[in-house]
Amino acid sequence: MNVFPDFGAVGASDELASVIGALLTIVLIGAVLTLIVSAIIWAVASSSGNPYAAQKARIGVLVALGTAALAGAGVAWANFLLSVGDTL
Repeated sequence: MNVFPDFGAVGASDELASVIGALLTIVLIGAVLTLIVSAIIWAVASSSGNPYAAQKARIGVLVALGTAALAGAGVAWANFLLSVGDTL
C-alpha cells in the first residue's frame, strides 16, 4: 500500500508552496537580525558591567540560534517524513 499525500488535491498547492517558502525566509531573516542585535547588546552590556542585560541578550542569542535551527530542520524533517511515508 502506497501512502503519500496528494498535493494535487489542494486547490492552490503552487501558491501554498511559495507562501511557505516566503514565511521561512522571513523567519530566517528575523532570526539573523535578532542574533545580530542580541550579540551587540550582549557585548555592550558585558563591557559596561551590566550582568542583567547581558543575561537577557545571551538568552536572545540562544533563542535566535534555536529558531534558525528549528526552521531549517523543519524542512528536512518534513522531507524525511514524506519519504518514510512513501515506504510504509
